[in-house]
Amino acid sequence: MKMPDDPTLALNRDLVHPPASPTSTALSQFEDRPLPIRDVRVTVTAPEGMNLIVVRILTDEPGLDGLGCATFAYRHHAVRTTIEKHLRPLLLGRDASRIGEIQRLMHLNAYWRNGPVENNAISGIDMALWDIKAKRAGMPLYQLLGGKLREAAPVYRHSDGGNEEEVLASAAALIASGVRHIRLQLQGYGGSAAAVRPRVGRLEGAYFDPAAYRSETIRLLRRARTLLGDDVELLHDVHERLAPADAVAFARDLEEFRLFWLEDPLSIEHIDWLPRLRQATTTPLAMGELFNHPLEWTRAIESRSIDFLRIHLSQIGGLTPSLRLAHLADHFGVRTAWHGPGDRSPVGHAINLHLNLVAPNFGIQEFCGFGAPTLAVFPGCPALRDGHLWAHPERPGHGIELDEAEAAKFPEVDRVTTWTQARLSDGALSPP
Repeated sequence: MKMPDDPTLALNRDLVHPPASPTSTALSQFEDRPLPIRDVRVTVTAPEGMNLIVVRILTDEPGLDGLGCATFAYRHHAVRTTIEKHLRPLLLGRDASRIGEIQRLMHLNAYWRNGPVENNAISGIDMALWDIKAKRAGMPLYQLLGGKLREAAPVYRHSDGGNEEEVLASAAALIASGVRHIRLQLQGYGGSAAAVRPRVGRLEGAYFDPAAYRSETIRLLRRARTLLGDDVELLHDVHERLAPADAVAFARDLEEFRLFWLEDPLSIEHIDWLPRLRQATTTPLAMGELFNHPLEWTRAIESRSIDFLRIHLSQIGGLTPSLRLAHLADHFGVRTAWHGPGDRSPVGHAINLHLNLVAPNFGIQEFCGFGAPTLAVFPGCPALRDGHLWAHPERPGHGIELDEAEAAKFPEVDRVTTWTQARLSDGALSPP
């Protein structure tokens, strides 16, 4: 069905694409022909209770569209409005093949930049444009990015539990499935002390005791290293919950367990402590999950203060800036370990995977798994086998589709986020 022309589409198309000159061959006509953006649509769905934001870009070429991840689960209304009310009018009629220009245009157009809402909105567009380009070329995205440097991407998975026995049993089951990198957490972030009652007042929040958390984590890791052996790589996530001096002491305490890494030992507000932390311990450090501004990751990389870069790709604007970032990190010996949580759509996970397959400095990929509802909404999810994620070599683009009828069965969830309301025993708010 032919859609009516949008006035903005016509204006942008005439502005950006003057009439093309004749070309001499059919191939050059194909390569030079602009591919106008016909529409930009946003879908918010929550197949497993977490809001996932997906952007679909339609082009003038029948059947050629692309999907991108714009998931900022806790501010989904703001991201959707940014795309629908600001980016869509800006982009209609522009050439979808000019990814670099469009990414830069979106980044500069609002004047104020490098914010999480804006960057996630830009990411949805950017990833969808790369999907379109690879589909138009008839090849998987990893081929368009230069081809594989590895056949599949090894993953790490999470072992959680209410007590040490549950955590270790979970780890053993994952090891039996072929996973060799295990992140151990006792009752989530902050340890079992997260369930303690507040000592002062009754303010709402998830309370924890930093000293108790450190002690019980050391006990857990000591048992894990003894029971699981030396062939398994162990990881742990502080999730920014320690003061800088305590983080330094904790990283030193963990050296005997030979961790694969200690994740987010510092809050982003204390990033200037990173060089001091790096010099004080041999425990490998992973950081970057909350990085949003280029100065944050540039300083950490150039000073070689981190060993692994934990960027959330949509948080910095999509695949285009992430490609540049991977190359930058490679020059300084920093390995990539892109954020791969449950509050990221399968489209975003697929982009992680394609980038992992081509990056020389890839380290490890976080993977939480896909439940049956998610698999129904997003056909084409990467396959997990023997502790590795595999892309679909026969699928052009990033390989993920969106079943909008299935997505509609899982409408967005509107609720106040509670897990980020972390508190110390005296009631003071703490980084979550």
